[in-house]
Amino acid sequence: MLPRPVWLLGWVSFATDAATEAIYPLLPFFLTRVLGASPVSLGIVEGAAEAVNSGLKIISGRLADRSPAKRPLVVAGYSISSLARPFISITTSWLQVFTVRVLDRVGKGIRSAPRDALLAGWATPTTRGKVFGFHRGMDHFGAVAGPLLASAFLYFYPDHYRTLFALTIIPGAIAVALIFFVQESGEPSADVVSGFSRSVRASSNVVSGFSRTVDSPLPRELTSFLLVLTLFTLGNSTDAFLLLKLTDVAGSPKFIPAMWAGLHVVKATVSIVGGSWSDRIGRRTVIAIGWLVYALVYAGFAVSESLPALLAWFLIYGFYFGFTEGTEKALIADLAPASRRGYAFGVYTAVQGLGALAASIVFGLIWTAYGSAAAFGVGAVLALLATALLFTVVGPPRSRPSAL
Repeated sequence: MLPRPVWLLGWVSFATDAATEAIYPLLPFFLTRVLGASPVSLGIVEGAAEAVNSGLKIISGRLADRSPAKRPLVVAGYSISSLARPFISITTSWLQVFTVRVLDRVGKGIRSAPRDALLAGWATPTTRGKVFGFHRGMDHFGAVAGPLLASAFLYFYPDHYRTLFALTIIPGAIAVALIFFVQESGEPSADVVSGFSRSVRASSNVVSGFSRTVDSPLPRELTSFLLVLTLFTLGNSTDAFLLLKLTDVAGSPKFIPAMWAGLHVVKATVSIVGGSWSDRIGRRTVIAIGWLVYALVYAGFAVSESLPALLAWFLIYGFYFGFTEGTEKALIADLAPASRRGYAFGVYTAVQGLGALAASIVFGLIWTAYGSAAAFGVGAVLALLATALLFTVVGPPRSRPSAL
C-alpha cells in the first residue's frame, strides 16, 4: 500500500497533466498553421521552455536539500504554471507563446525536484521504482484525460482553440488545492493549514549538520550516468515534432489530441509495470530497453509516411516513456546520497532540458534543410550510441550492488 502523500501527489500530477496535455498536442498546429511559425521556431519555443525548466530544477533542488520543508516550493511551482498556462488563449504571435511556455516551465522547474525529493522521502529502497512508477502513471493518466476532453470539446466546438486553452485554469486550480493536504515525510498528522504554516516557517531554517553535507561532490556512478544521459538527450528533441509530422500526414489537428491520449494510455500502463520491474531485474536493463524502443520509433518515423504506420510507431513510443521515466528517477535516488537527492534530481532534469533545447533547435534545422527523415534518423543513432555506453560506463550503486 502506497503512503497517502504519494497518492495525493499522484492526483496533483493527474490534474496538472490534464491541463497541460489538453494544450500541448495542439501547439504544433497552433504555432505553425494559426500563428505562422516555422519548424525552427517550434524547436526554439519547446526547447527553450524545457531548458529554463531544467535550469531552475538545479536551484530548487539545492533549496530542497537545504531545508526540511519542501512543500512550499512545490506549491509555488504548481501555482505559477496554473496561472500562466491559460494565457496562451490570448496570444497572437509565436513569441508570446514562447513567453507563456517559459513561465509555465518556470513553475515546473521550481516544483519538480522538491516534489521528487518528497516522493523519495516516502519510499524505501525496495519500493522506489514502484513509487516513481506510480507517480509517472498518474501523470500519464492525466495526460489521457486532458486530450480526450480536448477532443470532445473540439468535436462540439470546432476551431475554438483559444476557449479550450482558457478552460485549463480549472484543473490547474484543483492541483494547487490538493498540495495543501500533502504531508512532508516524517511530519506528524495535523490540521492542513497549521501543517502548511509549520512547513513555511521551517523552510527559513537550515539544520546545521545537514547543511554541511549538501555541497559534497556527487558520486562517480551518478556522474557517469548523467554523462551518458547527456548523449541520449542530444537526440531527444521535443515531442512536438512527432505531433507535427502526424498532423501533416493526417491533414488536420482534429484527432491529434485523441492520438496523444492513446500514447499516454500506453505510457501510464507501462510506467507502473516498468517501475516495479526495475526493482526486480535492475534499473540499467529497463532503461536500456526503453532507449532501444526510442531508437526504433525514431527510425520508424524516418521511413514511414502513412498515417496508420506513424500512429503505430507513436503508440509504441509510449513504451519508451514507461520503461525509462520512473526508472531513471529511481536510479538517481539509488545513486545519490539522501542529503543530495534534491540537487541530484535537479541536475538530472537540467541535463534533460538543456539537451532538449540543443536537440530541438538542431532537429528543426535538419528538418528545414534535409527533411524530417534525416532529423529522425539522427535521433535514432544517438539513442543507440547512448544505450551501448550505458553498461560500459555506468556502474551499479555501491550500496546496492545487486539492484543493477
